[in-house]
Amino acid sequence: MDYPLSYVAHVRVNYFDTDRMGVVWHGNYIKYFETAREELFRSLGMPYSELEKSGVMMPIVDLAAEYRKSAFYDDVLAIEVTVPEPPRARICVEYVVRDGAGDVCATGHTTLAFIDATTRRPCRPPREMR
Repeated sequence: MDYPLSYVAHVRVNYFDTDRMGVVWHGNYIKYFETAREELFRSLGMPYSELEKSGVMMPIVDLAAEYRKSAFYDDVLAIEVTVPEPPRARICVEYVVRDGAGDVCATGHTTLAFIDATTRRPCRPPREMR
């Protein structure tokens, strides 16, 4: 697998994702990050369900988001997700959320640990990710 890995997922802002002003509530960007990350792994043939069946869990151990511009109800957002380098015991994932005009609404990153589902101890990432 060649790094960096990148994928762009698209999400339409639902009414329930917004506040009374029609603006995306800040916490929903974390949900958009996760949606894009899941789609990246799925595009590589490694959906979370398969990772979990193989005995690997991936809890988030670090998360950050920076908000730059509001997104609104019914916008279609493009979430670019990038894994800049091969994982070790952890994997860092970066995000850029853009609106339909291409303007950056938010950026962020998450760090996930690879955990053995039985022992709950750190483990190596699956071979397919290395």
